[in-house]
Amino acid sequence: MTLELYITWNPDPEIFRIGSIAVRWYGVLFALGFVFGYIILQRMFRREGVPIKVLDSLTTYMIIGTLIGARLGHCLFYEPEYYLSHPLKIFAIWEGGLASHGAAIGIICTLIIFSIVKKRPFLWVIDRIVIIVALAGFLIRMGNLMNSEIFGHVTELPWGFMFVNANNPLEATAARHPTQIYEGLSYLLIFFYLIWYYYRKEGKPEPGFLFGMFLILIFGIRILIEFVKEPQVGFEATMALNMGQLLSIPFVIAGIILVVRAKKGGEVAK
Repeated sequence: MTLELYITWNPDPEIFRIGSIAVRWYGVLFALGFVFGYIILQRMFRREGVPIKVLDSLTTYMIIGTLIGARLGHCLFYEPEYYLSHPLKIFAIWEGGLASHGAAIGIICTLIIFSIVKKRPFLWVIDRIVIIVALAGFLIRMGNLMNSEIFGHVTELPWGFMFVNANNPLEATAARHPTQIYEGLSYLLIFFYLIWYYYRKEGKPEPGFLFGMFLILIFGIRILIEFVKEPQVGFEATMALNMGQLLSIPFVIAGIILVVRAKKGGEVAK
């Protein structure tokens, strides 16, 4: 008789409910990304003598860019036929469906606008933002874990998770790779590396270096983990590389270019 070892994962995705309003772990963890990010950036800005009102404005841009980018990314990259046929459903964020690649594009676009409006160098802004984005990525993946979603292939490894609350009952019949934990812990380590480098350089890293390393590490890890992750949409099952991997490649290439330029330039950030 073979002894099967795995972890039964059966959390309630809701923390509590008041009438028809439910407070979910995913929403709380998503919001905590902004809370912790604000606290960390506040200390960094004070260290560099930047007015806090700049951070308040930056936070507003970040929230807008993240939500719009993540939602549109999911709708257009993963299920374009459905959402183009039902455009009003794009606004139904509470039904789920946010894409990290879309969030990355949305953040970059809004930070470009922010840098123009507030007359702050784009690389100066984004080098600091990516530090807290890495931390937010960890929290979001923990939210995915509480939702029992975005998990991996079937595994016989002893740390495999049996996701009892999986949306598809057929997916709850075998232990699977907890890819949310793989990704989340990777993002947390990246956060520690980026903030360590920032303070090692006394708050003056080479312009573009942190942004470049963020792109290389975050999306490089994403490419690797996607090999053991279940397809998020049906058409991915027939692809050699899934949509997440294909979308990650340009970000990794951009990161390499940024790091090389930053190290060659050697310019000290103001």
